Amino acid sequence: MIRLLIVDDSALMRRFLGRIFEAETDFEIGSARDGTEALRAMAEFRPHVVTLDIAMPNMDGLACLDRIMVEHPCPVVMVSALTEHGADETLRALQMGAVDFIPKPQGTISLHADDLGPLIVERVRAAASIKVRTSRRLAERVRFRTEFKMPRSLSARSGAKISRIVTGLADECVVLIGASTGGPPALDAVLSALPKDFGWPIVIAQHMPASFTGPLSRRLDKLCALSVVEVTGPTALEAGHVYIGRGDADILLTRRNRALVAISAPADPEHRWHPSVDRLVRSAIDHVPAERLVGVLMTGMGNDGAGALAELRKLGGHTIAEAEQSAVVWGMPGELVKLGGAADVIELHGIGERLLELARWQ
Repeated sequence: MIRLLIVDDSALMRRFLGRIFEAETDFEIGSARDGTEALRAMAEFRPHVVTLDIAMPNMDGLACLDRIMVEHPCPVVMVSALTEHGADETLRALQMGAVDFIPKPQGTISLHADDLGPLIVERVRAAASIKVRTSRRLAERVRFRTEFKMPRSLSARSGAKISRIVTGLADECVVLIGASTGGPPALDAVLSALPKDFGWPIVIAQHMPASFTGPLSRRLDKLCALSVVEVTGPTALEAGHVYIGRGDADILLTRRNRALVAISAPADPEHRWHPSVDRLVRSAIDHVPAERLVGVLMTGMGNDGAGALAELRKLGGHTIAEAEQSAVVWGMPGELVKLGGAADVIELHGIGERLLELARWQ
């Protein structure tokens, strides 16, 4: 049995989540009304996984999460409002050690049970299987706790920032990154290792709702030396810039007047997760020679991106899979490895350095 602790100050939300999991046969359910009750329940109920609201009286979700990560480390799934404010707080929670988040129903809760129920169960069940190590994302949690941010001028390893639109095939190369569960702090770790004059553009498909990808791009822009933007319309790629696909849509590469351009396209229903890593990679293969593409697949459930990146490697591109030792969920990168599609299998802290090595070699 999976022991699930539901922490929410709303009795209605506790009942809503409780009924969803009571319908399953493999969950034992406990509940708490705020962070103070939750910490007592952690010691007494000893849950395998926790769903945690953020806005609660007495002790809010972020303060409670901080204590859980220190005193009772276990997988925590945040229950998040699909608003910009909710996104900012959820991203902070992921930085502190939460492994995933689920959307909080809006309006009449009962109307959302059929739509959200299967998604919530899937995410929480997957989170329960994650082995939380106290060392996981330690650098990122310390960084968050101290509110440390290296100035862009100091974090760059060399001189003036390159602002070159990528046009000529002789010198163009593009980094493609796919991530899902556990992705935001992993992206921070990789991008923070790169200087502001990194010579290639980076395009990212991170599975997220539309209300989250804007706050994610702004947060990463503050935390790393590179310039990070969300792609909401046609955007010409520039070296030293990072482009994050808008949530609930797909990000694709195309060409306009020879220049490489990232566009936001309606989500393709043939793909389950969005922005789709598979679709991003295949669009890149259509417009850039494979040997000028570097694909990176990081933590996440499922197999999105594995097939496309395995194809990219066969065509002559370079591929990197995050190693199991550092991935929150070794689903997506693990599938790439199983397909024989990973040229490198590297722990998170080494991915940025590997990108620098490849850029110098090119």
